Amino acid sequence: MSIPSAAGGAERYHWKAVTEGQVKIDDKIPLTWNIYQPDKKKDSNLVLMLLGHRWLMLNIKAKLVYQVARGDLQPRGADYESDDLAKPETLIPSSNWADHDVGPAEDIHVTLGDYGRVLEVELPHLMDLRRGLY
Repeated sequence: MSIPSAAGGAERYHWKAVTEGQVKIDDKIPLTWNIYQPDKKKDSNLVLMLLGHRWLMLNIKAKLVYQVARGDLQPRGADYESDDLAKPETLIPSSNWADHDVGPAEDIHVTLGDYGRVLEVELPHLMDLRRGLY
């Protein structure tokens, strides 16, 4: 009997809603939006976003933006699951990346090359309960 290895299979992501996050496009809040992050801390540099009818995934560390097809996401209650969404053919040109720590949150600014608009995402910092500050 063989045990399947993690390296042999594609990694699955469980995207959980970020309720305290905020999104703006050119300093205006979109009518419909939502933010998701993987439930694994090691993947905290990834952000999945719904903007109207458009899904995007940001890789903050690599400073890349990907277009996500709705069919690549499987609903799991209020959350989603997916395979790796970082596909070279879905890469969206982006520029002017800025990432700032603004106290209780991280503020990310990026210009989307296909729209020419500035996307601003504010993500709350993950709580570190080991520090005892909360």
